[in-house]
Amino acid sequence: MAGGGAAASALASPWRALLQRALDANAHLRHSTYFQLATVGGGGRPANRTVVFRGFQEHCDKIQINTDTRSNKIGEIKNCPFGEHREKAWFASSVKSRLQYLGPQPGVPVVDDDHVKDVHLDPSAGPVDAFCLLVLDPEKVDYLNLKSNQRLVFTRSQKEDGSNNWMAEKVSP
Repeated sequence: MAGGGAAASALASPWRALLQRALDANAHLRHSTYFQLATVGGGGRPANRTVVFRGFQEHCDKIQINTDTRSNKIGEIKNCPFGEHREKAWFASSVKSRLQYLGPQPGVPVVDDDHVKDVHLDPSAGPVDAFCLLVLDPEKVDYLNLKSNQRLVFTRSQKEDGSNNWMAEKVSP
């Protein structure tokens, strides 16, 4: 995971250490890096989808996921003043993962399975237009541990020097 390790943990917020411990403890489970990303879709309706946690940006608590620029979530995030997206991390992804960005647009019906089989990618080629690294900069984190029946809500504020200050509040699960 990007941004992990002892040096990063010294800079990290209190919730990041809890998340990293949970990820490490469940690394044997392939789905342990999946999480739900909710946005506001057309007409103000909520939209929710499963995404893959790709790590933290170095030296900060920003969360990274890879996505296809043609997917609905990109348009929904662009309409949100707090959204940010960047094209990066192409070569950190496996070739199999990169092939997804050469197929049809996400969400359209699959007419021909052979199209997917015929896609080829030069592993040394740079990112395609459809590839995007989405960076999430949390202001609030709601941490729930069902095993210990513990729930903590972390809220970020900025100090006068521009650094972050995280406040934790224990709340009823």
